[in-house]
Amino acid sequence: MKIWLPHNISTYQRIIMKTPIQLRFNDIDQMGHVNNAVIMEFFDLGKSEYFTTIGLPPEEGDFTVMVVHVEVDFMNQIRFHDKVHVVTHVDHFGTKSLSVKQQVLNSETGEVCATCRTVMAGYCRSTGASAVIPNTIKEAILRYEEDSILKKDE
Repeated sequence: MKIWLPHNISTYQRIIMKTPIQLRFNDIDQMGHVNNAVIMEFFDLGKSEYFTTIGLPPEEGDFTVMVVHVEVDFMNQIRFHDKVHVVTHVDHFGTKSLSVKQQVLNSETGEVCATCRTVMAGYCRSTGASAVIPNTIKEAILRYEEDSILKKDE
């Protein structure tokens, strides 16, 4: 069973990773809202902070994870003066991949602006091939997210 963050984040007991986003003038398109492509960058910022926090900085070491699949739903517009943040957590992992779920939320209203599910695969830089996710990484995720939140493969 996989869990998902509720639409009203204020009711969630523990925010796994909350990344504040600073909107920039060039994030706004001709329609007056944040461009959807920019929102994808918000999700990347959340993932980078998450993996750095658990001890897997994207630019270090022989093992890393890489994006192999992304699903995004855009629900509500983000305007230039809105305050937003990204909530990130790993909700599932297998032998060579893991699933990251994220939401961009309006920090003032709690409104969900966009959701994202990303599948990331283990990758070995020295061999250029897919790799098993090391137990040390899984244990770091479990420590960070707690056993009661993360559901492993059965």
